[in-house]
Amino acid sequence: MGYIWSIIAGAAMSIQGVMNTRLGEKIGLYESNAFVQGTAFILSLAAVWITGKGSFREIGGVNKLYLLGGALGLLITITVMLGMGKLSPAVAVSVILIAQLLVAALINAFGIMGTEKEAFGWNKYVGLALMIGGMLLFKK
Repeated sequence: MGYIWSIIAGAAMSIQGVMNTRLGEKIGLYESNAFVQGTAFILSLAAVWITGKGSFREIGGVNKLYLLGGALGLLITITVMLGMGKLSPAVAVSVILIAQLLVAALINAFGIMGTEKEAFGWNKYVGLALMIGGMLLFKK
């Protein structure tokens, strides 16, 4: 199921990126971000109310660094919109995916934020090089 959820997430991110960019062209970058994040907040509250199993009371025991995830949502939405506005959606998503993979590999390699350490071997360098080459080939 992890693969299925990841495929859905990737497809939704690409579609959302284009939708947000087009919305931003009409109403403004920060206005569209406020609308998008506000809609997500309302829907998240509804999801908590309907299916939530956790407890907000436990938030005090969380590493304070992890509370910045929401702030990253602002950065992600705006930079995706800016990237897609300057590049084509396919090229922007290709660059985003390469950056995501590289940062995720570094998080694993150094065991950042409690992840299990995983060696960054030659196969990961080759994989990244192939992705970058594929993106450049795709762009041509």
